[in-house]
Amino acid sequence: MTVDEKQAAKRLEQLRDEIRKHDRLYYDEATPTISDREYDRLYKQLVDLETQFPDLVTPDSPTQRVGGKPLQAFEQVPHLISMLSLDNTYSEQEVKNFHARIQRLLPNEKIPVVIEPKVDGVAVSLIYENGKLRQAATRGDGNVGDNITQNIRTIRSVPQRLRDGAPKLLEVRGEVYMDRKGFEKLNDERKKQGLPLFANPRNAAAGSLKQLDPAIVAKRPLGVVLYGTGATEGVDVDLHSEIFPLLKKLGLPTTERWWLAESVEEILDAIHELDGIRHNFAYQTDGAVVKVNSFAQRERLGFTAKSPRWAIAYKYAAERVETRLNDIIIQVGRTGILTPVAVLEPVVVSGSTVGRATLHNEDEIKRKNIRIGDTVVIEKAGEVIPAVVEVVKSKRPRGAEPFDFSKHIHGKCPVCGAPIRRDPEFVAWRCENLHCPAQTTRRVEFFAARGALDIESVGEIVADKLVERGLVREPLDLFELKVEQLAKLNLGTEEAPRVFGEKNATKAIKAIERARTLPLSRCLFAVAIPDVGKTTATQLARFHDGIEDVAHSRLLRDVLDYHEKRDQGESGKEIAERLIKAGFAKPSKSKAEKKRIVTEIGPVVAKSVLDFFASATGKNILRRLKELGIEPKSERVSAKKAAELPLAGKTFVLTGTLPSMTREEATEKIEALGGHVTGSVSKKTDYVLAGAEPGSKFDKAKQLGVPILDEAEFRKML
Repeated sequence: MTVDEKQAAKRLEQLRDEIRKHDRLYYDEATPTISDREYDRLYKQLVDLETQFPDLVTPDSPTQRVGGKPLQAFEQVPHLISMLSLDNTYSEQEVKNFHARIQRLLPNEKIPVVIEPKVDGVAVSLIYENGKLRQAATRGDGNVGDNITQNIRTIRSVPQRLRDGAPKLLEVRGEVYMDRKGFEKLNDERKKQGLPLFANPRNAAAGSLKQLDPAIVAKRPLGVVLYGTGATEGVDVDLHSEIFPLLKKLGLPTTERWWLAESVEEILDAIHELDGIRHNFAYQTDGAVVKVNSFAQRERLGFTAKSPRWAIAYKYAAERVETRLNDIIIQVGRTGILTPVAVLEPVVVSGSTVGRATLHNEDEIKRKNIRIGDTVVIEKAGEVIPAVVEVVKSKRPRGAEPFDFSKHIHGKCPVCGAPIRRDPEFVAWRCENLHCPAQTTRRVEFFAARGALDIESVGEIVADKLVERGLVREPLDLFELKVEQLAKLNLGTEEAPRVFGEKNATKAIKAIERARTLPLSRCLFAVAIPDVGKTTATQLARFHDGIEDVAHSRLLRDVLDYHEKRDQGESGKEIAERLIKAGFAKPSKSKAEKKRIVTEIGPVVAKSVLDFFASATGKNILRRLKELGIEPKSERVSAKKAAELPLAGKTFVLTGTLPSMTREEATEKIEALGGHVTGSVSKKTDYVLAGAEPGSKFDKAKQLGVPILDEAEFRKML
């Protein structure tokens, strides 16, 4: 090594140590000692020196946090020790029962417990070997998780290496979160770009960690709170309360507040005290975790199949706040349905300011007797738009009149002025004008949505402006857009212009071009055929070669003819045999209907599809697709192959939050293997796939004896 290299190596180590120190002071201890500008100056010195001496770059340098190429997929890694979830309760009585239970299991012993914040984030495990970060993983199914090491390295509060005195092996566990201010800023940016908004900070954190490109993750305001250990070597700790000072000593971010208690009264006091201060934390919390402090006592208390007996999570009820309802505005959706929205006196709920709340429909307003000027109770349970729970009738102003939906908008669509009518089937008012700009905008937005053609850059604002500026009159016009047109698109106002820009425009056009050859099921879903959701679109795509084939489907016509003959007292035997041979039907299992068949798609949906493509709108879509040269990819499966798919004929219902996949992802996996996903549980349901906090579907499945799977069992089935 030359003299220059030796001097450079020395200076590099000084800069790295100094930057790590300032990272710790800023992210871990919240006591920065230099300005952002001064920090940036130090960081630039490090970058410049490493550029000059590339051989001296080390993997744990602060500049390497966004290292590595985008991944093709996450590697699955086993946990050294299982990551179990905790039992949840909303009842203080259940907390008392928990304390009584552990006392009963360990009689005549003092059992101190620790109470700490339940961070509403994404559970992760970090493994340090000899002080260096080796691996980071999500919880997954508790036994196996996604390897997210590249993404975790981008989080500045996570040290690449621990301070002196690090043990040989240290697995730390905690939650990755997105801080409140960062979440609001990120959603503001996404709104400006026309991208879908994240529902809450937890969703934003989970979505960030699922990114395959660490460069994207690095731009997200993520942090981590660590509160426990897994596998360790060389760690001399007997009590959970000793973990917090140990983590802090090693430079790891941990919770700022925790309590030690020996009695139920002390536990409940700590839970109440935490509730009073938790909204001041940078991260969201949704409860308090109570854990037995002694590891020796934990070992004797043991585990159930899914959770430890020595811990419980108490979840706070959703926060409710009173405010004044100043007005009710009406929004128009893609199908013309008019939705009332409450305009509120701005109020802080769960740490963020809320100015609007959903009112669902006219019947909801009547049922709750909501009037303009009322003081209302609103509840925000983690969603972007909270709901009006009830009216405080004692505070109702004199002269407040019952809300008349039609009269409020003078019997006309608030966007286009066309007549409106009440749709009895959907308990809603609907705009009659198919060319209403609001409907066009929502249809364009729906057409480009992730579950449809996945044109990421075309969200609400971009769709609004494309229609407003006359560049798009119907969704398929997107395929005729040019980069130059999109780049000049003004997303702001004439007084305060804000152009879409060439970079965003190029990205959008690439996504639009990719959409030309997406699977047929996505195209069928995107064109918004009445009664056709994602599952039905997938079923249709399996039995047809293309969209023209669906439009003139012999199978769908046979379904209608078969049911018509049955209604007229005829057997429809020939049609039934034809449908069974095609794999589009099977004999009914019902004893009362043993001569009947069950078709993949019922007569109502079959009629809806055929009527849609026979209408002027449907014919126009077929004509435009042909003109534009758009040919969705066929997903046809032969009757024999369809019958051989592992989940052929099986019906699933999903409930709760799965540990490592969204419901959409689970649905895609089920449908790819021949299964169906429905929204309600019945005796005909084959399986219920349940995640955390399942709803009434879980209870109904137990009542009916329907098999219930967790994600681990579901993955084995796949």
